[in-house]
Amino acid sequence: MSQTVPAFRHPFEIARHPTLEPEVKRAILASWASDRVAVKNRPGLRRPPGVREPIAVDDVIEALKSLDGHALLRDHRS
Repeated sequence: MSQTVPAFRHPFEIARHPTLEPEVKRAILASWASDRVAVKNRPGLRRPPGVREPIAVDDVIEALKSLDGHALLRDHRS
């Protein structure tokens, strides 16, 4: 990831970012889903560096799935 990554507050901000490459989006979202950023005693929440409020891991997973959906749509249009 050689690009400068802007600060994000929600996983869908990453998924919908117009200039980030899909692999960069996936890498960021995967790091957000990681147990390394889990909120202690709250396994369903994540607090990635730079994010003020914890986010639901389910939201991160949905954002990752949305990337897969966009890829599938592109493949069917070709």
